[in-house]
Amino acid sequence: MSVQTFTPDAFHRQAHEALENPQIRANFRQAMDGLMSKRRDSFADWDLETLRELGANIRLRALARLPDLLERLEANCQANGIRVHWAEDGEQACRLIRELCEAREARSVIKGKSMVSEEMHLNAHLEAAGISALESDLGEYLVQLNEQTPSHIIMPAIHLNTDEIAGIMHDKTGIARTRDVDTMTAAARLQLRERFMAADVGVSGVNFAVAETGTLCLVENEGNGRMTTTVPPVHIAVTGIEKVVEHLRDVAPLYSLLTRSATGQHVTTYFNMISGPRRAGEHDGPEEVHLVLVDNGRSGIYQDDQLLDTLRCIRCGACMNHCPVYTRVGGHSYGTTYPGPIGSILMPHLEGLESTKDLPTASSLCGACGEVCPVKIPIPDLLVRLRREAVGEGRGNVRGAGAKRSRKELAAWKGWQWLATHPGLWRSGTAMAGRLRGLTPTHLGPWTDYRTAPKPAKTTLHGLLKQRRARRAAEEQDA
Repeated sequence: MSVQTFTPDAFHRQAHEALENPQIRANFRQAMDGLMSKRRDSFADWDLETLRELGANIRLRALARLPDLLERLEANCQANGIRVHWAEDGEQACRLIRELCEAREARSVIKGKSMVSEEMHLNAHLEAAGISALESDLGEYLVQLNEQTPSHIIMPAIHLNTDEIAGIMHDKTGIARTRDVDTMTAAARLQLRERFMAADVGVSGVNFAVAETGTLCLVENEGNGRMTTTVPPVHIAVTGIEKVVEHLRDVAPLYSLLTRSATGQHVTTYFNMISGPRRAGEHDGPEEVHLVLVDNGRSGIYQDDQLLDTLRCIRCGACMNHCPVYTRVGGHSYGTTYPGPIGSILMPHLEGLESTKDLPTASSLCGACGEVCPVKIPIPDLLVRLRREAVGEGRGNVRGAGAKRSRKELAAWKGWQWLATHPGLWRSGTAMAGRLRGLTPTHLGPWTDYRTAPKPAKTTLHGLLKQRRARRAAEEQDA
């Protein structure tokens, strides 16, 4: 089977291909409508804005003290018997995990869901070293069988419908072709259970790392996270450095926001709190627990007082579920680990703006992502910031920023900005533009490479309203 490769610098082509695929559009539209409805219903009896404010403050407080909290987390984890490792980038993190596996002569790894491991391409690194790595989250498992990457950070296989999943399970695992979801789920569970029992190492992500107690919190629905972290003799947790929170009490409101924003659930099926390896007298649990803290560009984000807000993210995916662009083109079109609005502001920091400069434009700036974000990340403001940096304006702090507009185009936009802030001149100018609309150029530089050049209307909206009021007044006078 030929595997399609998606890259961020080909976003526009990939988006057009997705728009021309009715199956992808139908799959996403149905799924997103359901998720939006469930989220709305789950917050029906809650003071949502107060809870969002609390969640935002918890994340901001943790980020304000991030260096200190990371050191405190390390000390308390080590006191609990968890060995802590620091990785400057994804390559170093992969190497650390590979060395931990090799130290135990491990040949097989079972993985729980972890977007950071996707970000650093851990599976490919382990496979190259002769260590098999199998995803145990059902969505991730299906995507891996189909030789794809996740298209959503919460629901990796959301781009697939039942018939497509049935085909994958039949072709890749040999089960009889069926559309019965329970039958397919049971078959996958049986296959994965054998791999859990045989795995040498379990690898998981972390939703919240509690500095106060040295506790690693893992949120999941299927039980694979609990199996991954308890059955193999070694458990390796991997997470970005921003996932730390200060107090154990901070987890409850973030958990409430995460589950409701992600899938519309009041609680998930499993909430795991990992505080160390198996102790004397205990009958289960791993012999070793390791925590790998990954930077991979996050410290650079941390040094920017505006882009710092990106690190608040709790990976719920609500911004994707409500984004009119994402819901039409899907996650693969972005060509990055993190798609959708959050990916459009995060990936330029992780991969550089030069190769991801199209992602901040993958938005209508409708503001839906900012309105639903449970920790109130101002995503639209950050998208605008990155758009400016992509064309050489603004602070230029993002790696790879600095592309330049032509002087003519820049002058045109500056003129438009000035005119739009002077109402009298704006009305006169738009009236004149309507009379001269036949002279409007069809090409306005790079801006029209993917857009139709605007053409002034014959009559402005204000003019139409005046005409309508005049007609009504005449009709009333005649009556």
